[in-house]
Amino acid sequence: MKILSPPTFIYILYLIYLITIPRVSSSSPSLTVPHHFLQCLDTQPSDHGSPNSATAVIPTNSSFSANLMSAVRNLRFASASNRKPEAIVAALTETHIRATISCCKLLNLELRVRSGGHDYEGFSYTSPVPFVILDMYNFHKIDINMADETVWVQAGASLGELYYNIASKSKVHAFPAGVCPKVGAGGHFSGGGFGNLMRKYGLSIDHIIDAQIMDANGKVYRDRRSMGEDVFWALRGGGGGSYGVILAWKIKLVRVPEKVTVFKLERTVREGAVDLVHKWQQVAPVIDRDLFIRLEIKPINRKISKGKTIKVSFIGMFLGTPERLLNITKNKFPELHLTSSDCLVKKWIDSVVFWANYPEKAPIEILLKRISANEYYWKRTSDFVQTPISKQGLKTIFQTMIDHSPLPRRVWMQWNPWGGRMGEIPSDATAFVHRGGNLFMIEHFMNWYRPGDKLEEKFLAIARSFKEAMAPYVSKNPREAFFNYRDVDIGITTPGYNATYEGAKVYGEKYFKGNYLRLVKTKARFDRTNFFRSQQGIPVLA
Repeated sequence: MKILSPPTFIYILYLIYLITIPRVSSSSPSLTVPHHFLQCLDTQPSDHGSPNSATAVIPTNSSFSANLMSAVRNLRFASASNRKPEAIVAALTETHIRATISCCKLLNLELRVRSGGHDYEGFSYTSPVPFVILDMYNFHKIDINMADETVWVQAGASLGELYYNIASKSKVHAFPAGVCPKVGAGGHFSGGGFGNLMRKYGLSIDHIIDAQIMDANGKVYRDRRSMGEDVFWALRGGGGGSYGVILAWKIKLVRVPEKVTVFKLERTVREGAVDLVHKWQQVAPVIDRDLFIRLEIKPINRKISKGKTIKVSFIGMFLGTPERLLNITKNKFPELHLTSSDCLVKKWIDSVVFWANYPEKAPIEILLKRISANEYYWKRTSDFVQTPISKQGLKTIFQTMIDHSPLPRRVWMQWNPWGGRMGEIPSDATAFVHRGGNLFMIEHFMNWYRPGDKLEEKFLAIARSFKEAMAPYVSKNPREAFFNYRDVDIGITTPGYNATYEGAKVYGEKYFKGNYLRLVKTKARFDRTNFFRSQQGIPVLA
């Protein structure tokens, strides 16, 4: 007769316990779930006799709200009408993660994994069904090996922590990732990870050389060989949240000059913004790949006459000296009229502070700050542009922005140029599909600063109306979207285990195009019960 292991025996006893406990009344279906979850955690194997439940808080704990809100980046999802988690587990070890997975399975709870909390639709900390948050905040170790220029980065580390630690070891190394320091590495890298080094070096995932992940059975895969190349491929751009819990990434650093050059120029329509933006479309994706010029396009009040106009900011990152930069812009983009007085020379780490919009004299230690104090309400979406927009089209877009902007609230956009290295990497090299053929990516913004359902409906309607007005100018069949900028308006699946391949196509083909089927097939092998799921997750094939 086979002897059951102690953990297995405990699991069975707990299942019997769940079956025999009195049922909760239908009017309070989740009244005892948080307590059952805590009890379940303590039936699982633990570290050195310390109870797993010591890492968890439930709604009756005084610290629950603070723990929940510590990484809620969009206050739309902090309202009383949003379902709250049954528990938040701030794991300290892999044992805590494994116990959390096991108890979610036993109690039929969804698991949401939160690294930095920047998911645009709040999927890392909200759900329409009973769920638990696994907070990776404590998994933020960064181990740098300068001998081979590699780094192991745990999933809960912020980009700011990563950049700060790199700069503490070298003045001539960097990593191509986002410009927001508080973003968590776990989600940022798994969705692709783009930033102002992308034209030179590509995306974050193009420099990820290994990873560690825990699956739905609590098994840890310590490297890409053990998990399989198909899984490693899927994690780079396909979203780790659909496959398992990302524990850590191994990245390869890139070289940068000791000093780089940054600039920010602003032009209104009256100062030639339409002509400049039209030229930017032709220049920015093909200019020297050491140069990245982002546009920020915003409606503003006129300074002299009444009414509104558009202001365009040209924000530049150049891997070189001002002299070489000015020579490039003089030859390729003379209309910009960039001068030496516009150029700021900085160490790479100081350019990170500049791009994060921190004060000019802010110390680099500000990059270690992981919690935000001034969050607000917003909607973000994305688009890809594959053919230049005419001057008349730009004029129409600018007027449409003004018409959709009840100042001081407004729709606005960032345009990020592609080209360079991005156009050289095949679309199926990783799960991130948006490579060659794109001129630039648009990020759409709508912000507001007061709560209220009616106010939210109003501003969401404005954001959706403006995005619809942009349809003639962006990619088609499908209208592509960036997975790191999730948008429920392009489609969701029904909560639960039964998301289908066909049902998830509504968003899957927009995020991943031809890579979608491969992602689904990989999911069917690695997470065949669809334990790791969300409204926009990768489904199993059948």
